[in-house]
Amino acid sequence: MTTTTPDRVSGAKIAASALAARLAATAQVTGPVASFFWHLGEQGEGEEWNVTFKTTDARYADLEAHIVEQHPWQKPEVTAVELVRGSADYLRWVDESTSSDT
Repeated sequence: MTTTTPDRVSGAKIAASALAARLAATAQVTGPVASFFWHLGEQGEGEEWNVTFKTTDARYADLEAHIVEQHPWQKPEVTAVELVRGSADYLRWVDESTSSDT
């Protein structure tokens, strides 16, 4: 799952709070990246920071809600790409790290 933020500080805040809530096993904040987009009917550009989370399907909805709630923008980008393969040990770690029982 990914989102973008206007700066590193807000990206790191969302990443840290998602991990503290065990909604993601890991998060990486990268950037800045140059973004070109449409907003309110106008073409724009600016710098953004990418935040990438690793989570499970079972935790997706809760993580999405957390990102939207914590995000400084009213309609933040929240997208996901399904992981179709991964090493058994890594996938087990993601499951264990996002378990609410831990």
